[in-house]
Formats: sequence, structure tokens, C-alpha cells
Amino acid sequence: MINQRQKTVVVIGAGFGGLWVAKELSNTNYHVILIDKNNYHTFLPLLYQVSAAEIEPEQIASPVRFIIRNTKNIRFIRGEVTAIHYANKTIECLGQHIPFDYLVVAAGSVNSYFNISGASQYSFPLKTLDDAMILRNHVLSCFERASFVDDKNQRKRLLTIVIVGGGPTGVEFAGALAELVHGPLHKDFPELDSEEISVCLIEAGDRILGMYPPILSEYAKSELIKKGVNVLTHANVGKIEATGVYLNDSTIIPTETVVWTAGVKGEIIKNDCNMKISTNGRIQVNDNLNIPGYDDVFIIGDLAQYSQEGKTLPMIAPVAIQQGKYVGRFLKLMGKNRKTKPFHYRDKGSMVTIGRNHAVTQVAGLHLKGYIAWIIWIFIHILYLIGFRNKLFVMINWVWDYIFFEKSVRLILPRCCDNPDNTTCKRRFPNNHFCN
Repeated sequence: MINQRQKTVVVIGAGFGGLWVAKELSNTNYHVILIDKNNYHTFLPLLYQVSAAEIEPEQIASPVRFIIRNTKNIRFIRGEVTAIHYANKTIECLGQHIPFDYLVVAAGSVNSYFNISGASQYSFPLKTLDDAMILRNHVLSCFERASFVDDKNQRKRLLTIVIVGGGPTGVEFAGALAELVHGPLHKDFPELDSEEISVCLIEAGDRILGMYPPILSEYAKSELIKKGVNVLTHANVGKIEATGVYLNDSTIIPTETVVWTAGVKGEIIKNDCNMKISTNGRIQVNDNLNIPGYDDVFIIGDLAQYSQEGKTLPMIAPVAIQQGKYVGRFLKLMGKNRKTKPFHYRDKGSMVTIGRNHAVTQVAGLHLKGYIAWIIWIFIHILYLIGFRNKLFVMINWVWDYIFFEKSVRLILPRCCDNPDNTTCKRRFPNNHFCN
């Protein structure tokens, strides 16, 4: 039973931002209601490894109820928030109206397809565990189908994988996928010609990893090329169809597998607030991460449009974590009638792995590449994984892969067929023949 003297904090989203708000407010005088569509938290930086058959999905996911098990003031609700009523301070979830004293919106982001024809229908997103499993199943199924297809054009189309977007996710997935298809899958399917297997990374800008210094971008590109990835820059996608990608320069890449990592936008929940929203769906917030005019509402993570030193903060996990911690501490100080300083993001660095023994890293003004950067990448990602079991099993998989050059997870386990008639799956992925 809720103590009537307690203030209620509703947190929408159990991602990095929302979860860290809840952790900061655990065992305080606030009553916290944490809401998410899933009953688990996903470690998104390693999501691409699930789709590349390196680790199992449960190894980067932790049940929310397990995470909050030892807290007395946090309640978890598995459900989707369908509307926010700022005027009367309630939200709608599972057909009920839940009141709040303070609201934290950490709903995250969704893919942005930039109005490219066919992109949302014929490309595979990589935002959720289900997305990663569907993609893994599809890639493995394409190899299975290609192994008995006689038509050379169809076989080539099945064995060509196109990744749209040369940012960190696209680069990491391209490297991991190249190691999968030119390594274990090449050995599993000796009847397939290695020259027919192709991984292509498309970037509209003049270089991949545009947020990194040119020297690191060039290093990443050269390492991907060594792994057999065809890197195309200045390549703008005109449209995507079921059997290929069409570039604006009239180039056509026949394929049945297009992975979309080119951009995301904030996920806006239906509401009655006249807020300022940017073109990429992010909500403008003030120095305390509030919506201007609503001191009891906080927007954090990918959804928050916050500028610091003239630059908008990127949509990455470290920003969400620091914003979540800030809001939690802000509310604790508010409960003690104390003020806090404006939010300030501390950039602790960034890193991208390009596969075995290779990564690029920016830490404390240093630009690192190669084996040292790769070791730092491994250490940081293991450190931030939630749960000792997850840390242990991810490390075991990585060690197995490193020693034996094998991806340990190459099972086709359809997860997209919960709906009996499969209408959603067939609409988005008409070529997924493993969905019967």
C-alpha cells in the first residue's frame, strides 16, 4: 500500500535513462512506478552481436524485476503508455489512468527512414532483441536457401547483405557479420562459392564514423575492407525493394537482406502539451532536463534535445545514463529542499569495435586504434553489463570465438511468429521464408 505522504514518480522506459533514475531513487521516500513494454532491460551496445550470432539474446538482457528486487519503493508495470495528460498529471497505461507528482519520460527512439521509399517495409531494423533475432534468423536462412538454389542470380542475391548507415552500429555490425559469413558460415556451407558472399556498407557522407577524427575513420574503413566488406561512401539510397537497393547514382545492389542503421528519431507519446519538437523527434529541454513550463516533467535519453557548448548531445547510452542519474539526484535534493546545478554531460570517451583485435577509441583526448583500443572496448562493455551471469557468459562466448574462430550461436529460432496469422512479420519482411 502506498504511503499517502510519498510523492509518486512515474518513469516511462526501462532503458539506460529510466533504469538509472529508478536506481537513484531506490529506497528513498519517493514511490517510483517504472513502466516498460518489455519486462527486461537490454544492453543495446551489444545488440548487433546477437544478430551476428556471437551471443544469445538473454546474455544482454536482465529482467527488470530482478534488478529492482531489493528495493522497497519501486513498482514495475509491463505495459505501453498510450497517452500523457500533463494538464491533470496522469498517464494512460493498460486502460488505466495512473497519477504522478513527477514524470520522467525516457521512451527512447525509433528508426528514422528519411522518407526513403520501401525503407521501412523492406529493411531490417536493429533496435530491439526481437529485431536482432529476426535478422539473425534471416541471414542464416538465406545461407540455407542459397545452398540448394541453382539460379546464380538468386543465390548471389541471397548471399549479399547490405548495411545502410556508416555510424558506430553499422560499422560494428559490418565487422561482426563479415567475420561470421567469411568464417563459420563459409566452413558450414562448403558448397557455396566464397566470391558470391558479399557484405556491403553504405554511407551517404564522405566517410564512415563521421563523428570520429579522419585518421580513425580511415583506419576503420581499411580494416573493414580487409575483412571483405565493400565500403561505399557518398552513396545515397534512393529506394529499397524486396530484391535490391537502388542508389541515387543509378547503382543497383541485388539483395534480399538490407539492414537499416542510418538514423533514429525520438519516440513521441501522445500528449496534451505544446512542447517544442525538433525535426528528428526530440523534445527541447532546459538546463534541468525539464520541458520548459513543466517543472515536474523530465525528458531524458534519446528523446531529449539538449545542447551543451553549442552542440546537441548525441543519442547514446552514456548520455542517457548520466541524465538518469542527474534526474534521480535532482529529485532527492528536491525532497530535501536543496537545489542542484544544471545538468552537464561529462564525455568520458567513445569507442567502436571493428572485429577481432581491432577497434577505435577516443578517451581523454587520446585517439587510439588497434589491439589496445579493442582491449579497452572489451573491458568497458563487460564492466557495464548488468548481472554477473551476463558478464560471465558473454566473456565465455568471446573467448570461445577468439580461440576457435567460431560463432557459438547459429540456430534458427523464429521469434517473430507470436501472431498466429503473421501479418506484421509478412508485411515488414515479405522475403522471410522461415516465417511459415
